[in-house]
Amino acid sequence: MRPRVRLRRLGAVLVLLLAALLPLAADAAALKKGSRGDEVVTLQKKLKQWGYYDGAVDGVFGTATQKAVQFFQRKNGLTADGVVGTKTAAALGMTLSGSGSSAGGDGSSDRNVRLLAACIYGESRGEPYKGQVAVGAVILNRVKSSKFPNSIAGVIYQ
Repeated sequence: MRPRVRLRRLGAVLVLLLAALLPLAADAAALKKGSRGDEVVTLQKKLKQWGYYDGAVDGVFGTATQKAVQFFQRKNGLTADGVVGTKTAAALGMTLSGSGSSAGGDGSSDRNVRLLAACIYGESRGEPYKGQVAVGAVILNRVKSSKFPNSIAGVIYQ
């Protein structure tokens, strides 16, 4: 295959992956099932203090935390999806930093795109276009799943 054709195909793959990453970047600061860290501890403490949560304050966003968030969201007229986005965080009196998530405001989105492109190239160079897109889709689907790390780097380096 000619180098120009390969370059165009790789460019098309990157455009598709960027389109797939934009929703992840918009939801970058969201806390959801599978999230971990200090922000989850803060969330659990607030929910526990207000009587929505009776589990352990362990910094792990599991099923009990998700149900507590849904309960809080229903009681406060929010969409009860169990995800702490900007509206739910504001209702809780929290601001989300985006750390530990798939993208952030510090250039990590660019690093994620480069890392994803490098992984696709490394795993599927020489494969047809559909095969390259499939590799990217598998990685992005794993980022969304609570059974895998919630970042592109976490999934790739797992």
